[in-house]
Amino acid sequence: MSDVIKKARSLLTPALVFHTDIVAERAEGIYVYDTDGRRYMDFSSGLAVLNTGHCHPSIVKAIGEQAQRFIHSGCIFYYPAIVELAEKLREITPRTIEMFFFSNSGAEAVEGAIKLARYATHRQGIIAFGGGFHGRTLGAVSLTTSSARYRRNYHPLVPSVFHVPYPYCYRCPMGRKSGDCSMECLGYLEWLFTHIITPEEVACVIIEPVLGEGGYVVPPGEYMSRLRDITEKYEILFIADEVQTGFGRTGSWFACQHFGIEPDIIVLAKAIAGGLPLSAVGGRKELMERWRPGSHGTTFGGNPVSARTAIEVINIIEREGLLENVRTVGEYALERLRELKNRYPCIGDVRGLGFMLGIEFVKRDGSPDAPLLEKVMTGCIERGLIIVECGVYKNIARLMPPLSTTLDEMQQALSILEDSIKVSLQGG
Repeated sequence: MSDVIKKARSLLTPALVFHTDIVAERAEGIYVYDTDGRRYMDFSSGLAVLNTGHCHPSIVKAIGEQAQRFIHSGCIFYYPAIVELAEKLREITPRTIEMFFFSNSGAEAVEGAIKLARYATHRQGIIAFGGGFHGRTLGAVSLTTSSARYRRNYHPLVPSVFHVPYPYCYRCPMGRKSGDCSMECLGYLEWLFTHIITPEEVACVIIEPVLGEGGYVVPPGEYMSRLRDITEKYEILFIADEVQTGFGRTGSWFACQHFGIEPDIIVLAKAIAGGLPLSAVGGRKELMERWRPGSHGTTFGGNPVSARTAIEVINIIEREGLLENVRTVGEYALERLRELKNRYPCIGDVRGLGFMLGIEFVKRDGSPDAPLLEKVMTGCIERGLIIVECGVYKNIARLMPPLSTTLDEMQQALSILEDSIKVSLQGG
């Protein structure tokens, strides 16, 4: 064990979990190099943060140039970067998103979004979805149900939060099989309105347009469309949590665009600033203007260096044609993963959009097989590929490489994955 890991374990609380034992020396593009000089393909992207890759030269330059001018404002004075970023975001987000509040992390932005919803509607009820992950601060973890351990010992949580099933078709929460679906999971929402809370008391629905930490699940388009219809019928605000799905990961700027959804509020973070802390709540102007001065605030949100870097992230994605690359290479990857599924019964399902790909590992009876995935991930690390798990049972491998990943690099990564599956099944 390296001295760095030994010291980290003596100085950092075990609440902070590291996914690998790699001690990084440097990183560039899709690659991370450890202190022994070994190279790894990073198909975690720092948990879907480094969409433009590690240390993109334009991002490094933007950081340096802004840092030489000034580093912090604290809302004491205005500065161009925060305005320019808002203008950029308004161009790429759905047309309903017109004004922004900048903060530091995904969880903080989620907190801001639900505060805005309650403040603007004078309603209290919040509806979230089973398996969802929205963060671990107290308000955000009240919405999060991807794992009960995130909530353990923190009750009572924020009141008037209600959960309904996410349309996880491979493991249907309503017990239906493929081809035998009548959207009972959506009907549960109407049941909630009849038995638990009236729709007139509900401020918002918050949903990940593609389920992230809960399993990389792509919902049926019909479900999303009908959900939006219900929120409009009852004047309930629709919040799209695009923290993990945003900034091109699914092949569109934002995942809600795949479904033709125009949310009332959008939550942005992770990939927004190329690895620097930044997040945003975006919303309809008439909602945002109800948020009176002082009703929400921040010290570090919209930091000038982070804002300038975020502008460059958008420029890079546009200039380098990364959305098209994600669509093209992502289609290839999904097709090849389907071929693996046909050859290996231990793969129960593959799914995803763009570079947000999930592989569900199962036992012969179809139950989750987390130990097998653990072996596969270890094998991938040994062969120079970083992947991480997700899902309630931690049996789903998620592939989330930088958006610049080429077809050749994707082929290499999937070959490593297949080799690791073969060896793991042989008991290696």
